[in-house]
Amino acid sequence: MSWWGKVLGGAFGFMLGGPLGAVLGAAFGHQFDKGVKGLDREAFAPGDTERVQLAFFTATFSVMGHMAKADGKVTRDEIALAEAVMARMDLAPQMRKAAVKLFDQGKQADFPLDDVLDQFRREAHRRRNLLRMFLEIQLQAALADGHLHVAERRVLERVCDRLGLARAELEALEAMFRAEHHHQRTRPTQRPVLSDAYAMLGVDAEASDAEVKRAYRRLLSQHHPDKLVAKGLPEEMMKLATQKTHEIRQAYEAVREARGF
Repeated sequence: MSWWGKVLGGAFGFMLGGPLGAVLGAAFGHQFDKGVKGLDREAFAPGDTERVQLAFFTATFSVMGHMAKADGKVTRDEIALAEAVMARMDLAPQMRKAAVKLFDQGKQADFPLDDVLDQFRREAHRRRNLLRMFLEIQLQAALADGHLHVAERRVLERVCDRLGLARAELEALEAMFRAEHHHQRTRPTQRPVLSDAYAMLGVDAEASDAEVKRAYRRLLSQHHPDKLVAKGLPEEMMKLATQKTHEIRQAYEAVREARGF
């Protein structure tokens, strides 16, 4: 049975435990009290891919809700933006309802952000590409309206600090995402313009051919859908990684063609 099937069957939130289990249990109510007896506890051992997938899913949408509430209120626009991110993931109806419930838990005044992030880091076993993907999803949600507000930036910086990611990495990702947003607004069906392509690869126009190629290979490796799923990205969220690799390839082809290599 998949990790999601176990969630629907109840008790997985209980077996996850800790702040993430508490958030999941609060989102789904008493159903996690069902079927606890007789479970094979070895099937839920720390480090299991299914356990990491559940932790990723739970942390992603609850932290997203917390960030939306960071400025003191959640507007209808912010809810619409979160739903747009969920739509990009192409979640099944039941999973989308679960994501909304977790988003609502993140909006609560007593949401334990640091505790949730600390547990997620432990559950992910510090798998850097997985943690980076988590940060990218949060940044994508924050930038969905084209603006990164002060309160949202503070939350993202706390995400970096608790997950052991450098704040400079957040700044680099922001530049890349802004270039992607510009490309999607202006040339969604074409290759990006050269300035956007360089920014999407995280290099400047003065970079050598070798540096461009290294950046391209590194980004492809970081966002390889199968590798991320093997590390704990829920398969249902793989569409984001697939979209990202497509954008990386488009950017690289624009630079490669301009340089003639």
